[in-house]
Amino acid sequence: MKILTENLGSITLGTSCEYWSSEKLANEVAKRTGRLSGLGIGRGDRVLILHGGTPSFFADLFAVWNLGGCAACLNPGLTASEVNTITEFLHPRAILVASKQDNISGTKVDTVDLGVETEQKVAKESVGGTGHLDDEALILFTSGTTGTPKGVVHTFRSLLSRIALNQAEISSEDSRVTLSPLPTHFGHGLIGNCLTPLLAGQQLIMVSGSDLKVVARLGELVDQYGVTFMSSVPAMWKLVTKIARPPVDGTLRRIHIGSAPLSSDLWNLVIEWSGTRKVVNMYGITETANWLGGASAAGMEPEDGLVGRMWGGSAAVLTEEGNILAKGEGEIIVQSPTLMSGYHKRPELNDEVLVNGWFRTGDVGTIGADGIIRLTGRKKFEINRAGLKIHPEDIDILLERHPDVREACAFAVPDAISGEIVGVAVSAVEGQTVNLNALETWCREYLAREKVPEKWFALSEIPKTDRGKINRDIVAAACLDKNKR
Repeated sequence: MKILTENLGSITLGTSCEYWSSEKLANEVAKRTGRLSGLGIGRGDRVLILHGGTPSFFADLFAVWNLGGCAACLNPGLTASEVNTITEFLHPRAILVASKQDNISGTKVDTVDLGVETEQKVAKESVGGTGHLDDEALILFTSGTTGTPKGVVHTFRSLLSRIALNQAEISSEDSRVTLSPLPTHFGHGLIGNCLTPLLAGQQLIMVSGSDLKVVARLGELVDQYGVTFMSSVPAMWKLVTKIARPPVDGTLRRIHIGSAPLSSDLWNLVIEWSGTRKVVNMYGITETANWLGGASAAGMEPEDGLVGRMWGGSAAVLTEEGNILAKGEGEIIVQSPTLMSGYHKRPELNDEVLVNGWFRTGDVGTIGADGIIRLTGRKKFEINRAGLKIHPEDIDILLERHPDVREACAFAVPDAISGEIVGVAVSAVEGQTVNLNALETWCREYLAREKVPEKWFALSEIPKTDRGKINRDIVAAACLDKNKR
């Protein structure tokens, strides 16, 4: 699908200063397209890309797309067992790597480093071929690398729709120099942070937001490269606003924050740190190819749960009675041209989330008469205490306002009498110690009695996924297992 490589920007690795101009990137894409063609890769073939966060990753990705293939972008940190699970699930034609990797041992699929010159001949047929907008283009995995994988499939149509809608909302002046601190096997990082500016011919700076040294230098990096736009997750911003000096050159024009709930307190801290009010709380999920909408502090006052209006498509609420309403309270459902084609080989999951042309997001919230969306929590994480529905996100945000608490994660704890009660894990601000009894007393001043956590756990660090998101199931399992010992 050559339409994706007609107007490429440049890429710089911010920590190593490796620079690929637009011309170099386009040349590398052409070379790698030829090498893949020589391997017989063509329209509809699935190819795993087991590396990321570099210019080489994008050269490989665009080469696959040039031939009409479907790229499955994996976390390069997966174990050999996890890679084998995905390989057996997808049956790809090849696995693309960037160097010798230990986690490909035992795979029965050819592994190729397209960056290494080979003597392989290019197939005689014309490179690029023909493709269709509704062909599969991208598979991103949201879970299941140790069990049954959950692979979200996007077509060229849904990807191009999302990128076009993003570019319509983000001006070329804002995205001129974009910094991405997120991994490229993650929709937020890949589609929102990277493909959106890169396919508009803009400059992309790539750094690792999971590297504490990089986070501590973020303000310096913004000034060094004249960054105008960036997007990341709340967990990173919690660190940035504490340990990184703010940028001083005034180039930063726009910031997106998404993939997890953003408190109004943190929202305001990012505004203060960045020097711009164009800080946008984003709403989006992998199944809708990243962002669906957003609320900018340049036009709206920061508020817990505020995610603004849709960026293309429609939103409605699905009530407990099964009614679909344009406004009101319930599960947020959406229609969008950016919606996935489905979960790979998981028709039972498709049936759960697709209802009469609407996609069930699993998020609970409200839609006002003005179309403004406010989220209150995730339906799957609701704590059902004797019939009372409690959103753990509310408890997280409250506890993180306490001066001694760095992060908090509430979750359901099974209970013989109430069915479920509230448990919570907290980590302390550096140099502080959290007094759990005092914290519980403090909570009682702000929460109804039924919502006050009954099980408290102090952790040095709240576990997160490789996307920088808190996984409540993992936190709950770790805390409850620890409590048994």
